[in-house]
Amino acid sequence: MTESAPEAGLYAFEHFYPRPRHRYWLHALLLLATLLSTTIVGAGMAHSFAQNQPVDLGENLTGYLRMWSEPSYLLAGLPFSLTLLTILLAHEFGHYLAARYYLVDASLPFFIPFPSLIGTMGAFIRIRSAILSKRVLFDIGIAGPLAGFVALLPPLIAGVALSKVVHGIGHSGDLMFGTPLLLRMVELVRFPGVPLDDIYLHPVARAAWVGMLATALNLLPIGQLDGGHILYACFGDRTKYLSRVFVGGLAALGTYQLFTTDYKAGMSWIVWSVLLLGFAMRHPKIVDPNPLGSRRIWLAVVALALLVLSFTNKTIQAN
Repeated sequence: MTESAPEAGLYAFEHFYPRPRHRYWLHALLLLATLLSTTIVGAGMAHSFAQNQPVDLGENLTGYLRMWSEPSYLLAGLPFSLTLLTILLAHEFGHYLAARYYLVDASLPFFIPFPSLIGTMGAFIRIRSAILSKRVLFDIGIAGPLAGFVALLPPLIAGVALSKVVHGIGHSGDLMFGTPLLLRMVELVRFPGVPLDDIYLHPVARAAWVGMLATALNLLPIGQLDGGHILYACFGDRTKYLSRVFVGGLAALGTYQLFTTDYKAGMSWIVWSVLLLGFAMRHPKIVDPNPLGSRRIWLAVVALALLVLSFTNKTIQAN
């Protein structure tokens, strides 16, 4: 094998055996299916927004039938779906391009279409070769959230600018959305003095909200999440203990909400903590004595700040 990565000898190795070929048809099919499922959700959001009505769960379901008799119905959903897919693509290509830079074999993004409240369960790439360096692990792990966060800022600002005041909208309807700190900061600039529950977000802002949710979940410093990779690069094997502390923190947040403020939000965080504890705690071991360096330590602090700005103690809740 030959050392041919940047700063060769520290990071990655180029193998002589052939890489698996990309299944472009599969990536394209999943992307198109996700475009359809998110566009249907977006059309329902746009219809409700135009009527000053709360987001309707039934609208998402009837949209799958309505698109056959009225294809133009889908056009209104494109602002939501295209914004959301752009944010998710930026996140995943951040990982992908960082991996390719270090000659780490990675797949193109796989999107997951799903008839859910947002029309998708996100996207992921597969890392198909070993990562031998903490620096490479750190860079690949942080590249996705950084790229996704940068991509969501313009639609967040534009979407809030297109939003409007509808008194009591936050207390009505089937769904309740949490408000991340960053979103609240932008809302205060656009709607000074307006109560939070009177702001009706435009579908473009909703797509940016989903992007913030994805950023926050991925940056949780746990196991095999992006935040877990960053944590492992910083603290090595101590991560397995730290991850359990953070899972315990999520469970504590959920338990507190369960018995005090919001039963459904509390249950959602308890479910997340159980899933993470069961499926995402183990991390591949990397033997690498090289320090990360001050630049990456500062980037880790930036990642923590992005988590704080994007985190909401309430995801999507059904009344």
